[in-house]
Amino acid sequence: MGRQWRIAASVYRRYVGAQRFRRIDRTRRPHLERRQRGQQRVTAQAPLHAFDDGQALATALAARLAEGLRNAIDARGEATIAVSGGNTPKRLFDRLSHEVLDWSRVTVTLVDERWVPDTDERSNARLVESLLLRHNAADAQFVPLYAEAATPEAGIAQVRTRIGTMKLPFDVVVLGMGPDGHTASFFPGGDRLGEALDPTNTAEVLPMRAPNAGEPRITFTLSVLLKARSLYLHIEGADKRVLLEQAEQPDSSLPIASVLHRARQLEIYWCP
Repeated sequence: MGRQWRIAASVYRRYVGAQRFRRIDRTRRPHLERRQRGQQRVTAQAPLHAFDDGQALATALAARLAEGLRNAIDARGEATIAVSGGNTPKRLFDRLSHEVLDWSRVTVTLVDERWVPDTDERSNARLVESLLLRHNAADAQFVPLYAEAATPEAGIAQVRTRIGTMKLPFDVVVLGMGPDGHTASFFPGGDRLGEALDPTNTAEVLPMRAPNAGEPRITFTLSVLLKARSLYLHIEGADKRVLLEQAEQPDSSLPIASVLHRARQLEIYWCP
């Protein structure tokens, strides 16, 4: 445990420089700029907003997402947002559900989904319904990516029909990143990974199976996600920060690298 803490502290000192660690020499690292709600590191790929803890991150990111949704409603009369599942966004969903805006004009969906019904504990839809679509956000519309069919292939036509009711591009997309470098359902070794990452692919959603994915999945393609008016990557943990740095390298083969290298409007939110 002590060794893990030292590793985390080392990464934290290097990339954040919180007051409880030695302050960063900004003459040596001028690309780091302190912000009111965290710190920002700007690279050729994307700005990185760093926070002391997950609660501070969730509060700041929820406010940013809500601002984007309000702007979309003001400009077009409605807003769309696609979010990620997993454990990381739980605090974010709770904070976002309390944001004040006209949620009746907001449509929520997922960037990807396990091919399981929302009665299953591993369902991303179940997570969104229980943590996000409540409080002020209870009035939002939700478009699930799972359909009652045996396989994603059998249900994809129904899913595409649902997606057709939403106005794309998305106003806001929030991605996550797994320990293997996957985002959405772009898993290493995925059976349709090449299609999903192909920027010329016109398909909006694709089925996906991969060794580490567990259940079959369905995912929005990279080309759809990159067209979002606002795109965010939400990651937590020192190990994720190190993995992110690996993915930022020009020769990285991690799936998340396709987002980092191609997105023009990406912002990264991270905490230890």
